[in-house]
Formats: sequence, C-alpha cells, structure tokens
Amino acid sequence: MRMHTTIPFAVPSIGAAEESAVLRVLRSGWLTTGKETLSFEKEFKAVFEDPSLHAIAVSSASAGLHIALKACGVGPGDTVIVPSYTFTSTAAAAHFLGAQAVFVDCTPGTFHIDPVKVEETVDRLLQGYCAYGWRGGFGPKGKPKVLIPVHYGGVCCDMPALIAIAQQYGLKIIEDSAHAFPARVSPGIWAGTYGDIGVFSFYATKTITTGEGGIILCRDGHLAESMSRIRSHGIDRAVWNRYTDVQASWYYEVVEAGYKYNLPDILAALGRVQLSRAFELLEKRRAIAARYTEAFRAHPLVTIPRDSVENAWHLYPLYVHSHRDVWISLLKSKGIGVSVHFIPLHTMPYYKTFCAFLDSDFPHAYENFTHELSLPLWPDMSEEQVSQVIAAVNELT
Repeated sequence: MRMHTTIPFAVPSIGAAEESAVLRVLRSGWLTTGKETLSFEKEFKAVFEDPSLHAIAVSSASAGLHIALKACGVGPGDTVIVPSYTFTSTAAAAHFLGAQAVFVDCTPGTFHIDPVKVEETVDRLLQGYCAYGWRGGFGPKGKPKVLIPVHYGGVCCDMPALIAIAQQYGLKIIEDSAHAFPARVSPGIWAGTYGDIGVFSFYATKTITTGEGGIILCRDGHLAESMSRIRSHGIDRAVWNRYTDVQASWYYEVVEAGYKYNLPDILAALGRVQLSRAFELLEKRRAIAARYTEAFRAHPLVTIPRDSVENAWHLYPLYVHSHRDVWISLLKSKGIGVSVHFIPLHTMPYYKTFCAFLDSDFPHAYENFTHELSLPLWPDMSEEQVSQVIAAVNELT
C-alpha cells in the first residue's frame, strides 16, 4: 500500500524574523497594548494608501464586529442583515447587543450574499413583517440598521450593488473582511474600505497572523474614536503607558460600558513582521492556487473557484458535484487535511431558537454547504505536498 505524508489543512508561515520580534517584546518588560500595537495600526493602514483611514487593533475579528455594531448604535429592537453562509461570529455580534441577525441566501453560483435577496429582506422588515415570510409570526422582526457582507475565501462581494441598497435604505455597511487581506473589490479599491467599517482577522489560519487578533478600519473619525474607547473598557483616553511613563497621568474616566478587546504588543509584534511579508505570502498562495486550478480545470466532478488577481486566496474551495462527504473521507485517508466553509447558520441549533428556519429559505447557501470542500492552502507548502494534494483529488473520479 502506498504511504502518504500527512498534509495539514493550514500552517502559519513563521520564521526567524517573527521569533525575533516576539523575543524583543518579551525582553522589553511591556507585553500588553503599547508602542508595538500603535506601530502595527499605523503600518497596517498605510498599506491602503488612504490617509483618511483610522485603524483600531483588537483581540479578534469577532471582537471587532461586536465593537463596530455597538459604535453604529445597534441594540434591542434592531436587526442586522448577514449571510447565512458564514461563521457564527458575523451573526453572534448582533445578538451580543440584544439585536437579531437576519439571514440572507447566496447569489446563485457564488458563496456571497445576494444583493437581490438583501433588498427583498430589508423591504420586508421595514414593512413590519417577519424576515422569512409566513412563520406564524415567529421569526426576526425589527428595524434593519446594519448590513454585514462577508468576503468569502478572499473574493469580494458585489459591493457596488450592496452600497446602493445601503444608501437607499439608510443602512451602515460593516465589511466582514476576515478572509480578505489583501484583497480588492476592484483595481485600486481594497476590501474593508468600501463600506463604513471593515473588520479583518489575523487568526492562525488567515493570510497573515498574530495568532489571535484583528483590526478595524474606518474613515469616520467619530466612529473610530468610539471604537477605540469601547475596546478599552470605555475609558476616555489612551492609558497604555501609565505604568511605564512617570509623566503619564494616573487619572482617567469611564464614559461608557466598554470591553477588554485590546491587542497586546506581543501579538502586534508578530503581526508587524507578517504584515511586512503580506505580499510575499500572497504570491506563494497564488502560485499554489494556480497549480490547483490548472490541475482541476478539466476534472469532470468539480467546479474550481473563480480566478482573479484581486483574490487574497485565503481558501481554495472546490465545489464537488456529488458525494462530497465521501470525498472528505477518502482525502483524509490519503493524508490530506481538508475542511468545509461553511455550515450555514440557519442550520445551527442556537439560531433555530429564533425562527423555524427551512433549508428552502436559503437554497443556494444549503447547496454550497453540501458540495463545498476546502483544500490545504498555506504559503510554505512544498511542491511535493501540492503534488500530493493534486494526485489525491485526481484519483477521485
């Protein structure tokens, strides 16, 4: 029997420079939010070449979504429009604030929220109806306040269409850009900068990583100030240096109920090195994705993802025409680490407590779920590892 080397689904690209940066902070005597985090924020927003942008580093993208919704005034009685086809963080942030997430299906043939269905859903909510048609009055109702499109896998949503809807109905847009650094909506327009607020993730599997962490981008100075305050207990000023600078004031005021969502220096130092390598890492991802695309283009049982120079290639999602679960089992038996992105939120027990969801309400999201399979895609994959993945998939005919 031929032996296979186990290939993990994702491995971060960490080298001597990252190790040195972390050691520098460990030896500095200051580990939590400080100069490294401030530098990381400054360097991150500089990538976008837009001086109007503000950057707020946070402990996770999930925390960033929570802060962003709170800063937008979301609360009880409000609804937040999100795709069903996403990770729970996108919707949970609304529920943290006493609001309700309202799910919308994918555009046919894509993994992205459908602008047509968004408009239908918003119109229905504004008329006072349940978001999902007749459910005996059981289901989300309330004023729609925010739309959260999710840039799936590194490919951006139809932002021009979504912006037009948001402007028509007076909605804020928070771009869930957890998969989307450095992706573009179109040449010169970056994911996370098209709407009112963009939230990025630096989780261990993402295109750059701090282990855990995220950054919020926005242009509105008042929103930025509010989010910066909310991430640090609702304190009215930056107080990170009060233990190291003898001239720093000890006095502060808590002006609202905030959270402990700051990003520590030890993680920001790792992020700064990863940021300096972001486009090097992107080119490696592109090269692997190009090999997959060439290898599977003629495969009779799969549909390959859309190839685009604007794609951040966080994921390489295959659409398997049939027997997806069998494919997962067979690939794992060959040592290939695979995953599924995503299990639609309307299928989850927690969200079912709010509405009697039907899969037929979200047919394209459910179809994606039953057919999608994500292949290993990480920058330091060797040619032999990529070849092993390709061979394993091509054996499944």
